[in-house]
Amino acid sequence: MYKRLYSILCLLVLLILPVSVRAELPWQSDMHTRYMALGDSLTAGYGAIPATEGYVYLLYHEAVFDTIPGTLFCNAGIPGATSQDVLDHQVPQAINEFHPTVITLTVGGNDLLTLFKGADFYQVLGTFQANLTQILLQLRAGLPNAKIYINNLYDIPEIPGSMQVVPVFNQVISQVAQAFNVPVADVYSAFQGRKGLLLIERHGAAPDQVHPTNAGYRAMAQAFEDVVK
Repeated sequence: MYKRLYSILCLLVLLILPVSVRAELPWQSDMHTRYMALGDSLTAGYGAIPATEGYVYLLYHEAVFDTIPGTLFCNAGIPGATSQDVLDHQVPQAINEFHPTVITLTVGGNDLLTLFKGADFYQVLGTFQANLTQILLQLRAGLPNAKIYINNLYDIPEIPGSMQVVPVFNQVISQVAQAFNVPVADVYSAFQGRKGLLLIERHGAAPDQVHPTNAGYRAMAQAFEDVVK
């Protein structure tokens, strides 16, 4: 009889235990800072060696938003993502799934690069402005208490026309961000006049190696840190 009672008690414990564990899972707790990075290959850390030397990971590891134990971190960055991709896929994940309290956003570089493949300047710029407006509008509506940070774009002197086009995109970023009270990390100024921040500067680099070096990603992280303080 006692053995049977013991077996029943053990079974009850096994049935109850998963519920107790689930109740204590960290991603179900409101005690943590929930940091989500949205964007393109720069968000993903593409070109850094290793990729965890990208600016997003640096912000996490250097506890810019909260301590590491106090932070739940999600990097949704996808290489090649345009502003349309971020709007269609990453924003819904943020609002409906992860529910971040802190968001960093890097977007626009892939929109801009279509200009060098023959796309119409005004059409690309107008689409980017509309998408960025919708990205921030939806994030503000769906996550009203989240802190959002965005960066502007760095110039790539090795690409003809970049010095004329990038400031125009950055003006759009500044204007849209200001409308939603979103601080802008000034990556453009952080890269101006400095060497060794882009892979394309290296001898023999391909023309499409437009991503930062590890030093470039550190400069990006510092630009974000400057607006977080």
